[in-house]
Amino acid sequence: MTETKPPTPSHAFRPDPGVADPPPREARRPGCRTDHPRLVLTATILASSLAFIDGSVVTVGLPAIGRSLHAGAGDLQWVVNAYLLPLSALLMLGGALGDRFGRSRMLVLGTALFAAASLACALVPSLPGLLLGRMAQGVGAALLMPNSLAILGDVFRGEGRGRAVGIWAAAGAAAGAVGPVIGGWLIDTVGWRAIFLINLPLALAAILLAWRYVQDLHDREAPPLDGVGALLATLALGALTWALTVGSGPHGWTGPATAAGVAGVVLAAGFVGVEARRGDRAMAPPSLFGSSTFVGLTLLTFLLYGALGGLMVLLPYLLIQTAGYSGTAAGAALLPFPLVLALASPLMGRLAARIGARPPLALGSMVTAAGFLLALRIGDGACYWTHVLPAVLVIALGMAGAVAPLTTAVLGSVDPRHTGSASGLNSAVARTGGLIATALLGAVLAARGEALVAAFRLAAVAGAAAAAGAGAAAFLLIRPARPERG
Repeated sequence: MTETKPPTPSHAFRPDPGVADPPPREARRPGCRTDHPRLVLTATILASSLAFIDGSVVTVGLPAIGRSLHAGAGDLQWVVNAYLLPLSALLMLGGALGDRFGRSRMLVLGTALFAAASLACALVPSLPGLLLGRMAQGVGAALLMPNSLAILGDVFRGEGRGRAVGIWAAAGAAAGAVGPVIGGWLIDTVGWRAIFLINLPLALAAILLAWRYVQDLHDREAPPLDGVGALLATLALGALTWALTVGSGPHGWTGPATAAGVAGVVLAAGFVGVEARRGDRAMAPPSLFGSSTFVGLTLLTFLLYGALGGLMVLLPYLLIQTAGYSGTAAGAALLPFPLVLALASPLMGRLAARIGARPPLALGSMVTAAGFLLALRIGDGACYWTHVLPAVLVIALGMAGAVAPLTTAVLGSVDPRHTGSASGLNSAVARTGGLIATALLGAVLAARGEALVAAFRLAAVAGAAAAAGAGAAAFLLIRPARPERG
C-alpha cells in the first residue's frame, strides 16, 4: 500500500517566486520572514522615504531657515551636517543592532525616533534647538535605513530581490520628487517649519505595517555590540566634519581646524585598529573587504554619493540666490531627477540581477559625470529648459543606472549573517560622501553673485571627476559575477 502525503492546507504559506523560504528552525540566522512580502516592501519604502524626503526638502528650505534664524553660511552647513553626521557614524551600528536584536524592531524604533525628532524640529524656537532635532533625526535614520534594506535581503531572493530593491529605490525617488515641490510650497505659504511635519503620517504608516507583518528571527549566538567602534567612528567623523566645515570657510585652515583634522585622522585609525581586532564581531567586519568587489562597491558609493550630495545642496541654493526662484520653483526644478529614478530603477534592478552589477554601475557613473559637465552651463539668468533641465536629466539617467544595481550587489555580496552590517556600512559610506561634500561647501554657500556661480561651476567639475572615478572603480575592481537566480 503506497503512503500518500496529506494535501497542503489552503492557508499554508506559499512564497511567491523571488520570495525567500523561511529557514528551518534549527538553521535560523538573524533575519526576518513574513507571509506578506508586498506589505513588508511597503513598510520599508515608507520608512526609508523619511530620509529621502527630509534630505531633499531641507536643502530647498536652507535660504528660508537662514533668514528666519539669522544663520550664516557655516550655520546652514550644520543644518545639513547635524543630520548627516550621526547618520553616517551610526549606520553600521544600526545594522549591527538589527542583526542582534531584530531588524523589524530596530526599523520601528528608528522610525518612531525620526518622527519625534521631526516634530521637535517643527517646534523649536532657535538654531541650536533645530540642530539638536536634526541630530536626533540622524540617529533615527541610522536605525531605520540599514534595517529596511536588510529586511528586503531576508524576504526576497534572486531576481525577486533585484525587483524589490528596484521598487524600493523607485518609490524613494518618487517620494523625493513630491517632497521638494510640496516642501517649497509649504515654505512659501506656511513657513519652513511645516516641512518637517510631512514625515509624521509616513512614519505612522511604516510603524503599523512593520509591527504587524514583519517577524524577526533572532540569533542567540550574536556577538556583543561594538560600542567602542561606534564611539570612535562618531568622534572621528565629528572631528573631520568640523575641520572640513571650518577649513572651507572664511577663516581657512587655522590652528583649530588643523588640530581637529589631525584628531579625526588619529581617531579613524583607532577605529580601523579596533575593528581589525574584533574581526567578525566588529560592526564593520574586516572580512567584508576580503574581495575586490566589495572594495569597489564601497569606493563607488563614496564617490558617487559624495558628488550627488554636493549637487543636491548647491543647485536649489544657486537657483534661489542668483536666479530669483521661489522655494516652490526650486523644488520643482529638481523634479525630473527623482521621476527618472522612479521610472528606471525597477528596470535596472531586474537587469542587474540578470547580467550582473558591473556594466550598469560603470556606465551609469560615466553618464552621471557627463551630466555634471553639462551643469557647467548653469549660471546667472540661465534658462531652465535649455541649461538646468538637460543637466538634471542626464545626471538622473546615470544615477538610475547605478542606484538599484548598487544596492542589489551589496546585499548579494556578503553572507546572510552580515546583510545588516553590509547594508549599514554601504549606507554609511554613501552618507559620509555627502557629509564630506557638504562640509567642503562653505566657500560656495558664502559667495554671492558671480562668485557664487564660479564656485558652483568649480564644484560641478569636482562632481564630474568623482563620478568618473566611481565608474573606474566599478570597471577595475568589481568582478563579473553570475547573476543570482531565484
